Amino acid sequence: MKISINNLTFKAIIGILPFERKQKQTVIVDLSFEYQYSNNNFIDYAKVAKLVKKNIKKQKYKLLEDALYNIEKLLLSKYSITNLKLQISKPTILKDCIVSVAL
Repeated sequence: MKISINNLTFKAIIGILPFERKQKQTVIVDLSFEYQYSNNNFIDYAKVAKLVKKNIKKQKYKLLEDALYNIEKLLLSKYSITNLKLQISKPTILKDCIVSVAL
């Protein structure tokens, strides 16, 4: 089975610029992974979304790269998943584009 969570949007402190450390900005997370479904053994995607959102808000990462690696580690330790794809975007940091970092 494959789970995809797209456009998980919320506000968080993330970034290295002085104003990013003080003011929350919009963050968008996209992720997908595969897992082995059998006999009602399933992964609750709502819990995954909540875990990712809570982690980013709590940690107040300076770098998107650090957030990606830590979320990867968290998901792999909590769930039996493969082929994890993860992207974090900051749609308002630059006026003329959306900035994203992917794993």
